[in-house]
Amino acid sequence: MSTLFDLVFYVVVPFWALMIFAPTWRHTRTIISSPWIVAPALVIWAIVTVPVLGTFWSMVSSPSLAVITEAAADPAILTALWAQIIAWDLFLGRWVYLDSRERDIHPLLMGPILLGTIMLSPIVFPVYLLVRAVAGRVSSGGSPVARADSVTA
Repeated sequence: MSTLFDLVFYVVVPFWALMIFAPTWRHTRTIISSPWIVAPALVIWAIVTVPVLGTFWSMVSSPSLAVITEAAADPAILTALWAQIIAWDLFLGRWVYLDSRERDIHPLLMGPILLGTIMLSPIVFPVYLLVRAVAGRVSSGGSPVARADSVTA
């Protein structure tokens, strides 16, 4: 189980590396545009989860701290949860990357944000939303009120 636990991270590293270290390479956007980049992590999730599907289903269909704590003692359940987290973080990072490229947010600013998304997405995602809002104001050359007035005029 330890090998699958480790493998789930390694199968997503190439995608993170593209977004962080080669964000403007013409093939990066093409590769990252596919939602299928999360498939390798989800395949590992399925391999690990199928044998313990009953326990996993009980845990997610009737969650409680006690049930999750007990289930997480099983290495297969913990590995499945890890794979799910890794897949979700990659999907979220994919959205952040694509959105930042559409908004032309500088890659040197996005590198640390994407790295933070890998580590602490619940904290860094709102930070990105703030960066996104500020970048939108700066790129429009005016305040949000000025933009709203120009839209209605």
